[in-house]
Amino acid sequence: MAGNTFGTLFKITTFGESHGKAVGVLIDGVKPNMKISEKEIQQELNRRRPGQSKVTTSRNESDQVEILSGIFEGRTLGTPICLLIWNKDQNSEAYDELKDLLRPGHAGFTYLAKYGIQDYRGGGRASGRETAGRVAAGAVAKHILAKQGIQIFAYTKEIGDIQAKKINLKEIEKNSVRCPDPLAAKKMENRILQVKKQGDSLGGVIEAVVKNCPAGLGEPVFDKLEADLAKALMSIPAVKGFEIGSGFSSSRMKGSEHNDEFYKDKKTGRIRTKTNYAGGILGGISTGEDIIIRIAVKPTSSIGIEQNTIDVKGKKKRIKVEGRHDPCICPRVVPVVEAMIALVLTDHLMRQDHLQNKSEK
Repeated sequence: MAGNTFGTLFKITTFGESHGKAVGVLIDGVKPNMKISEKEIQQELNRRRPGQSKVTTSRNESDQVEILSGIFEGRTLGTPICLLIWNKDQNSEAYDELKDLLRPGHAGFTYLAKYGIQDYRGGGRASGRETAGRVAAGAVAKHILAKQGIQIFAYTKEIGDIQAKKINLKEIEKNSVRCPDPLAAKKMENRILQVKKQGDSLGGVIEAVVKNCPAGLGEPVFDKLEADLAKALMSIPAVKGFEIGSGFSSSRMKGSEHNDEFYKDKKTGRIRTKTNYAGGILGGISTGEDIIIRIAVKPTSSIGIEQNTIDVKGKKKRIKVEGRHDPCICPRVVPVVEAMIALVLTDHLMRQDHLQNKSEK
């Protein structure tokens, strides 16, 4: 099946279904002799795994990573790295009565339309479970970026109509919704639990900030940095919108308001901008300012409220989705967002290095 591989020089291929034996990722393009530990990868997977709190699914997966290839005695070999995460707590019986029904908001119908077959258990390949492989690969990418001083911070900006008013990056991992505003976080937690009791779900907005990204990353025209970031983030299940910098609000501004004026920093000698409406990218290439991105995450499609639908033969049916599901996916999307941004930046960093090496020759 095409569409499972992402990247150009730093390339990943994810595999596995939600209720299959395992999920994982194959990473190609990592240079040899780089130190990286299983613990470092596991730390990122722990942030994404299910069963973390009352506002996430009760599916209890440890998401323990196994390194199958490409790393020996804590160092990369330069060969493909294969990372495996076993599925151990799937409850497939909950889907037996739903196998012939088209679940509203799910990909069952479109997979059937394309392939003529689907794994209906937990969403199969279309499930958010697939993102475990992305996060594992993202841990490797983050390690590479950290050597360049590049940091990525994603957090829950909004859930429902509740918005973070303050952004304190130190608060993100201190609450169950990964919100940088502790007051807003408490309101978000209460709202999610309230909706969960009703058998319903909520969506929200995730914001991400990339710090210390050098100027010059990205390619002109079709491989613009924001275009690749948009593709990466829109490929995450449940993501329905993407914007960078001022985003859609720029449509309500004048050019004189939106243009970021340049100046030279006397202390560092860097060329900078006084404002950052562009979100750290101009002409598809990074400016050296913070890259600021927001994505819209839809409410979880699997809900306990009875809905109208049809079966695969077109007969009218009523459906109530059983099983264990996130009442709001935002908290667990945060590490996935960071991983996908890391994959894009690492790929473009390698492309830039390759370009400079060719120029020097």
